[in-house]
Amino acid sequence: MTDDLDRLMEVMEAAFEPQWGEAWTRRQVSESLVFPHTHSRLFGEDGQVALPEQPAAGFTLVRAAPGEEELLLIAVHPSHRGRGLGRRLLDQVIADARQRGAERVFLEMRSNNPAERLYRAAGFEPIGRRKDYYRLPSGKRLDAITFVCLIKGSST
Repeated sequence: MTDDLDRLMEVMEAAFEPQWGEAWTRRQVSESLVFPHTHSRLFGEDGQVALPEQPAAGFTLVRAAPGEEELLLIAVHPSHRGRGLGRRLLDQVIADARQRGAERVFLEMRSNNPAERLYRAAGFEPIGRRKDYYRLPSGKRLDAITFVCLIKGSST
């Protein structure tokens, strides 16, 4: 039987291309999850929370703070892409944040990330840019873009 961290890492290793250096190590994830304000959720291929005996098709890792949350990681296993699972994961992040009383959700991505369309379709808008934040093995640099999604019904 694999535990949740094993299943999360299986998705991460398959989903994140090494050239971008975005995947976290097992140690980074496990140390993050020690804090009560950090939450992970595993999803099956049907977009529902994965049962313990079910392989994970995607996951989210979120850090909560009073009034806001930050989507630290989101991933869908490549074999499950193109079926709307990423959008379902984002919708669940927003629903969870709303339930915890957050008014906004933040995320950051590299400037050439193809997931930008997905984030914008889910209601995320760019609010900031860190020039040359990501450094590629080739030496090329890419900007980091910060996005926010205002949660409907909030006072902001």
